[in-house]
Amino acid sequence: MKQWDSLMESYLKLCETRGLAKSTIESRERELNRWGNWLKRRKPKPKIEDIGSEQIIKYIASRTAFRSKPTVYSVISIMRGMGEFLVAEGLWRQDPLRWIKGPKMDPRSRLPRRIGKEPLKKLWIEVASLKNGYQQSLWMLALGLLYGIGIRRGELERLKSSDWDRSSGVLKIDGRKTGRERFVPLPEFAGKCLESYLPLRHNLLERLKRTEETSLLISRDGYPLPGDKIWKGIRRLARKAGAGSITTHQFRHTCASDLLEEGVSLPQVQQILGHASISSTCRYTHISDPAKTQAMTLHPINRMLPTQTERSLTCSSTR
Repeated sequence: MKQWDSLMESYLKLCETRGLAKSTIESRERELNRWGNWLKRRKPKPKIEDIGSEQIIKYIASRTAFRSKPTVYSVISIMRGMGEFLVAEGLWRQDPLRWIKGPKMDPRSRLPRRIGKEPLKKLWIEVASLKNGYQQSLWMLALGLLYGIGIRRGELERLKSSDWDRSSGVLKIDGRKTGRERFVPLPEFAGKCLESYLPLRHNLLERLKRTEETSLLISRDGYPLPGDKIWKGIRRLARKAGAGSITTHQFRHTCASDLLEEGVSLPQVQQILGHASISSTCRYTHISDPAKTQAMTLHPINRMLPTQTERSLTCSSTR
């Protein structure tokens, strides 16, 4: 089964070339290691090409017993990716995982909680209190983009300084996730954060003699700020501010929910967030739907209570 380790390494390198996030690759590596270790404990040890549906079903049953639906779904999805790779390498004639379906998932059940107004305020105050001017400007910009336009962490990590069009106030975001680039106007505050950051970034790179660097978010040593450093930085700042545990993706959900609450239409929110389908945007109407609230003001019950009854209710509530 030494062949498993080398094949797994090749598969993970392929994942890297496809632009998957480091955290995603690490998650796949952990899961495939579990699968490989389970196979190595079988007696007799099976050859890669002899692994069949019976063994796969036994492993899935042992791995996912008493696990949540999202966990089961993730395990099967990662195994299916490895199965497709083994078929492409000619080790499997057909992929038995192709016919194994995971549990049906309701995307609404997986929505993380939105960030409340008070934790957001605490986080902004914490960032504004940072003593180092460059760090303050860097994290102010990160928050401004995460909450301001609901940018994904990977998209934020891959931003280039040339993606900002100052004249139009529009930021270009790559289409690696959806296959389509999008151009998003920045809210005024986020635009000011970006304009304040750029001169500091330029001075830092000049001092470090790294003026050829194109990435927008730069660490203090002059290198691109990776995605894991972004979420760890946000988490550290949130805990220090007493804002609880906050993830970078929660800003995306909060941005969408807050825009809908303010009356922005679903198609507009879809374009801002870069959803390929409006059905993805519709998930947020389960959190914020001003149209429903407005509809309830038209309910006939509001006109059924006579004035005297309303007065009685008011009086009873003050007793």
